[in-house]
Amino acid sequence: MSYLRFEKALMTNLQESLPKELLRTNRSGAYSCSTIVDCNIRKYHGLLVVPVPELDDENHVLLSSFDATVVQHGAEFNLGLHKYQGNVYSPNGHKYIREFDADKIPTTIYRVGGVILKKEFLFQNYEDRILIRYTLMDAHSPTTLRFRPFLAFRSVRQFTHENPVASREYHEVDNGITTCMYAGYPNLYMQFSKKCQFIFQPDWYRGIEYPKEQERGYDSREDLYVPGYFELPIKKGESIVFAAGTSEIKTSGLKKLFDQEVSYRPPRDNMFHCLVNAAHQFHLRMKNDDRYLLAGYPWFKCRARDTFISLPGLTLSIGERDYFELVMQTAERELRNFMDGKPQGKITEIDMPDVPLWAVWAIQQYAREVGKEACFEKYGALLKDIITYIEAGKHPNLQLHDNGLLYANGRNRAITWMNSTANGRPVVPRTGYIVEFNALWYNALKFVASLAENQGDKKFASRLEKLAAKTQESFVNTFLNEYGYLYDYVDGTVADWSVRPNMIFAVALDYSPLTQEQKKSVLDICTKELSTPKGLRTLSPKSGGYNPMYVGPQVQRDYAYHQGTAWPWLGGFYLEACLKLYKRTRLSFVERQMVGYEDEMAYHCLGSISEVFDGNPPFHGRGATSFAMNVGEILRTFALLEKYKYQ
Repeated sequence: MSYLRFEKALMTNLQESLPKELLRTNRSGAYSCSTIVDCNIRKYHGLLVVPVPELDDENHVLLSSFDATVVQHGAEFNLGLHKYQGNVYSPNGHKYIREFDADKIPTTIYRVGGVILKKEFLFQNYEDRILIRYTLMDAHSPTTLRFRPFLAFRSVRQFTHENPVASREYHEVDNGITTCMYAGYPNLYMQFSKKCQFIFQPDWYRGIEYPKEQERGYDSREDLYVPGYFELPIKKGESIVFAAGTSEIKTSGLKKLFDQEVSYRPPRDNMFHCLVNAAHQFHLRMKNDDRYLLAGYPWFKCRARDTFISLPGLTLSIGERDYFELVMQTAERELRNFMDGKPQGKITEIDMPDVPLWAVWAIQQYAREVGKEACFEKYGALLKDIITYIEAGKHPNLQLHDNGLLYANGRNRAITWMNSTANGRPVVPRTGYIVEFNALWYNALKFVASLAENQGDKKFASRLEKLAAKTQESFVNTFLNEYGYLYDYVDGTVADWSVRPNMIFAVALDYSPLTQEQKKSVLDICTKELSTPKGLRTLSPKSGGYNPMYVGPQVQRDYAYHQGTAWPWLGGFYLEACLKLYKRTRLSFVERQMVGYEDEMAYHCLGSISEVFDGNPPFHGRGATSFAMNVGEILRTFALLEKYKYQ
């Protein structure tokens, strides 16, 4: 049986099928995303969603959906599905679905009386183009297919509504048409692999509603423009390929192109293969050949902290060292530009004070794979420059104090990964000596010192070791409290007693400022108060302000974002800490924890991991449907498991 296969009973039950979303991407940042029953439930959903750099840095929905209708003996059976206001679903095409399979490419089997129609879908790897193949598997009478394109031509953060400005103009092209609703947008080319008839019948479908936007407290309704419909006959056993893209294609090669694209697709036949495919979906390749990692889908862009935290898991853990180097080449340039005071590039939030520290950590994982000598040869200069930059106090919000600890001001601006804000201020105002900043700093000093020692630069190594010794002593004196866990931050005489997961980094990093007993004490607290099947909670249920459910309107969600929700990427560091402290004796425990993510492969975004999970049972996934740091850390944990199994 296929790994990602759903039967008729589930597909026809919208309560079960609508929460399951399907994402396909290419390397330009374009994507196609909807539910497995082809009913869009977010404003971010669409069959063809592409960046339009001439307009802005957002993605834009060109083709929202593409409804197929089976016509026999004059009777029409519409296979589409849309939600309208008043909780009305129409035209209920999901009731014809017999099964759905997404192991290699998404495949839906429809049965309408004696007609069995197979629909297969993919997103072309290096072009902004979707391909859909329709195959008539069985029919006892002459059959015609009719297709209605629903057009939006708007940003993923906005809605379109009926208006007189939208252009109704279209032009015929090879086996199809091209149209563009607004100036500044690229043309949308819709073409078939065989001759078709286009009937111009312009209309607006009004009041289409997106329930996920309702849940999140946003506007949720829009109108979509349908310019008309395509019609073409199909014979039993025949396949027809439809292409929608931002450039014209030679239609005689569509069938061959579809087969070629299918051959490139690896299977999604287990959890690991699903996550490898998900890892590839975060790849972003610009026209100048720069490589980036998107922080997540459907609304995240490239963010600096996310890049460095997710990079080792998304590349090194699955044997893709070359892509690590390509992304790091781009990230190093942008990091150096920031340190040199030059304007910010495509990677956002590179000014956050912990970003250079996470860059060192990412390179440290690279050193594990290739050895210290090869790592120093490639990144030694960058590592030395980062340490020197921080030591010299050149970062605008990261000062090295005489006690060896790093100080950052986060009172009025969220500067850590816990970055939610409300009314213009941080919900969790972490400031002063921040626990993971200083754990990362100690780790960075020791790691770079070890590389320098290995290269014979004993003077530099000795200086870093002395600074690290001072940092270690101050770290323990500042953060370790009488109950055996670490303060989350300390600012002057104010210490945050909240039990939060950020202390886990002091245990999980290769170089820890804590003794073995201190590490075990911290890990024990994390296990008792923060551990869930979906990662670590952001706040203990015993701490004040615990709010584990990431639901409701924006402000309500902002106050819950880091106040009890669980994050799988934190769970990756937690499981690494378990393995480092207890070695093989914790293998079965870690394996059981990993099983907790298995059910996510068939829920939310198929084959990927959501951004955040409720901190209380049943630990429902929320937020972005596919999140790079979570996918990366789960993959890195898989690699760590294999390593410890053979130690």
